[in-house]
Amino acid sequence: METLIIGAGAMGGLFATLLAPLVPVTLFTTNTGHAEAINQAGLALNCMDGQVRRTSACALTDPDRYGRRADLILICTKARSTGQAAETANRLLAEDGLVLTLQNGLGNLELIQAAVGVSRAAAGITAQAATLLGPGQIRHAGSGPTVLGAGPGQDKKIAAVAALFNQAGIATTVTEDVAALLWSKLIVNVGINALTALLRVPNGTLAEIPECECLMTKAVDEAVTVARAMGVRLPNDAPLEKVRRVCAMTSGNQSSMLQDILAGRPTEIDVINGAVVREGAKTGIPTPVNQMLTELIRALEVTASWRIN
Repeated sequence: METLIIGAGAMGGLFATLLAPLVPVTLFTTNTGHAEAINQAGLALNCMDGQVRRTSACALTDPDRYGRRADLILICTKARSTGQAAETANRLLAEDGLVLTLQNGLGNLELIQAAVGVSRAAAGITAQAATLLGPGQIRHAGSGPTVLGAGPGQDKKIAAVAALFNQAGIATTVTEDVAALLWSKLIVNVGINALTALLRVPNGTLAEIPECECLMTKAVDEAVTVARAMGVRLPNDAPLEKVRRVCAMTSGNQSSMLQDILAGRPTEIDVINGAVVREGAKTGIPTPVNQMLTELIRALEVTASWRIN
């Protein structure tokens, strides 16, 4: 299964390291230094048991140099780059290939479907957690289940990807309820990402400190109410408990939004908490906590150069 991963950050690097011993894997990144490090020394994964796992890998900064068609393309970019990643995927995907998004937030799947076709686009979620330490250096910060959504006519393709992931040690299952799948991941991100970025704490702190857990609960409750008003059948009867479990499983991890804030990069707030606000407005559900979290993160982004350390 010829595999191309678009987005060689923390999650892209993690999946590349785990999949490369089994299938040909190529990474596409716009970070020249990162690509050079990967091509010269491979990827180094700092595992949760303290060992370092090294994997030879190929990284490209020019997708036109790929020179072949991929059977599987994983999109692991930030949501703001989804449109461009989807267009790249469309050029490099085999006719009967599959593009799988493992990104945060809502709206990514629709952009990819528009570029490659509904039958060749799929979405998944993962509770794996990783941190990009530097060029070619990834830390595996937490392990949890991965779930892939199978759309109409995609059962065989998704089953093959799930089998590959499981063989690579990525515990993976399949569901046909894609909306429930995406909202279940969104609710976890709603509870964790903005708060960890604002408070500058690892994930586990949110479930350990009552003042943090109170805010997390309010944000999650709003998202759950909106999802149910939209008719989404959430796979978990206790969504808040799932968020707490993810906090525990990834207790030492810095969320992707916290990593973005610390690096002075734009965040994905608009497709996470901001998505809850937008969908809440459509359904008439008040979302004041998510509105405030969204506005605070936006303010944090634009005041980066004024920050007092």
